[in-house]
Amino acid sequence: MLIANHTSMLDIMLMLVVSKNPFVFVGKKELVKIPVFGFFYKRVCILVDRDNIKSRTGVYRRAQRRLDQGLSICIFPEGGVPEEHIILDTFKDGAFKMAIAHKIPIVPITFYDNKRRFSFTFLSGGPGKIRAKVHEFFETGILAEEDKSTLREEVREVILKELTDKETS
Repeated sequence: MLIANHTSMLDIMLMLVVSKNPFVFVGKKELVKIPVFGFFYKRVCILVDRDNIKSRTGVYRRAQRRLDQGLSICIFPEGGVPEEHIILDTFKDGAFKMAIAHKIPIVPITFYDNKRRFSFTFLSGGPGKIRAKVHEFFETGILAEEDKSTLREEVREVILKELTDKETS
């Protein structure tokens, strides 16, 4: 389970470069409406309608099929892009619940520069480096569903610490 902070449209492309294993994104259904992007998005994602319980539970079944095919799963657990002043928003439970249910490790990844290069604010950004760090994996094989909140916060803390340490240096 690939987990990263989400600040830019570059996050999707950088994830494709960072991951050595083939993977599929889990993403919100609304994004298929974006011209051109939506056409490709719906072909490479497990789509979820977050307002529909049947859709949310169906993600587990579709994810298992993809895992059985040898693919990894990628989720941006903030559930969207945080407001400009927020370094790292709170994480939603879905990715952690899914990792525990499927007994797959979580791979935290920090994207440092994407917001400065190409944020969601119109006419913002500029040229420069785009860096990422892949952190140590979190094993989930012995965890139960009730451990998801602790796991979620531990993974979030790894990424947040990396982002705040880099901001001050």
